[in-house]
Amino acid sequence: MSKLTPAHFVRQVRQEMAKITWPTQKETSVSIIMVCVMAVISALYFALVDNTLMFVIGKVLGFGG
Repeated sequence: MSKLTPAHFVRQVRQEMAKITWPTQKETSVSIIMVCVMAVISALYFALVDNTLMFVIGKVLGFGG
């Protein structure tokens, strides 16, 4: 195994950085909006499931109205 000099390491890092394709501003905006929408949908779904289970368990165990 050969030793890696700092200069060689920096060259390799620059070569790898050149291969990266960064998203456009539009792609980033759409991704952010989709993440927010999915977070809201997930929160509503889990709130509905939680409330339904709480209601059913309350009725089965005889408390909660």
